[in-house]
Amino acid sequence: MQDAIRLTCLSCGQANRVPLEKLDAGPKCAKCAVPLLDGSVATIDTQTHDKAVRFDAVPLVVDYWAPWCGPCKTMAPEFAAAAGALRSKARFAKIDTEKFPALSQRLQIRGIPLLILYANGKEVARLSGARPASDIKTFVMQHL
Repeated sequence: MQDAIRLTCLSCGQANRVPLEKLDAGPKCAKCAVPLLDGSVATIDTQTHDKAVRFDAVPLVVDYWAPWCGPCKTMAPEFAAAAGALRSKARFAKIDTEKFPALSQRLQIRGIPLLILYANGKEVARLSGARPASDIKTFVMQHL
């Protein structure tokens, strides 16, 4: 029986072991003290992306976006609203495809905004286009 899970800090990249009974108590990163499950959207880099996707026990929803993309900017508050609503079900992050083009190529991202849901070390589903928070929540809950 598992008594702790691994969560990568989406702020500093530190791997944290969190006891299951402390998940609802607002666990913080052992290195930088940033909350690990606070319902916010983290801006991440490729290294943190890969660690969180591969090893974390809590599902991760990543928004692949770019600063010049109008639909991406329009969807940002909706993505944040979905993150707050699903704080106990999944973590939410965003990565700038302009800063990390190699990641976009590796994941074969053809258009943005694009949401990818990861769980248990693999990609579960994709949702393309700007969406309201209700669509994002439905997408995550359908695939968990």
